[in-house]
Amino acid sequence: MSRICTICARGGSKGVKNKNIRMLAGKPLIAHSIQQAKQSGLFDVIAVSSDSKDILAVAEQYGADVLVNRPYELATDQTAKLPVIQHCLTTVEEKLGRQFELIVDLDATSPLRLIEDIVQSVQLYEENIDADNLISGAPSRRSPYFNLVEVNSEGYARLSKRLDKIIVRRQDVPNCYDMNASIYIWKRAKLLNSKSVFQAKTLLYVMPEERSIDIDSEIDFEFVSFLAKKRGELS
Repeated sequence: MSRICTICARGGSKGVKNKNIRMLAGKPLIAHSIQQAKQSGLFDVIAVSSDSKDILAVAEQYGADVLVNRPYELATDQTAKLPVIQHCLTTVEEKLGRQFELIVDLDATSPLRLIEDIVQSVQLYEENIDADNLISGAPSRRSPYFNLVEVNSEGYARLSKRLDKIIVRRQDVPNCYDMNASIYIWKRAKLLNSKSVFQAKTLLYVMPEERSIDIDSEIDFEFVSFLAKKRGELS
């Protein structure tokens, strides 16, 4: 099965300025995902999509096979993830004159994943031939059935989801997970015809919390830097 890895990194980050090329454990943030993809040995092509010339230059330096210039309309704060991946895929296919059967998207802002996470998630997806796609996630700290609340139109707090019985222990609620924005996997036709990451048959690859931090703020960057240094594997 032909596989492409896409890594999509926008230049304009408000939470952490220039985060995709900010140094983390001795190398630019995006370099970690590129090198993980290369070291997995799974991909025919590794493509990086960005609206930033600086990001694309760093991506080329660290071994990306194809660089995709992302148009402005796909690089705003309001741009959804799927159109960006779709654009990256079709641009690469046009450049190379070939199609890819499996698309694996690695988020540059989630560098704490292990190579085995990439390998095992691809294996899980390819073993479940009826699955539409795969997303990664981590066990949730808050449960919508127990201690995650919403405020209704009258201004009162309510549990986000309710069961038929009263729950007094967190251990008694259904398992819930946070999307960790680390790994997304699609078959080509499904990706190009989808408008949501959630499909009728979406698989979940579960990762532990310590490998699931998505950098969206300065405190996230500090946490990831601390964990990377403690683990000693990203230096």
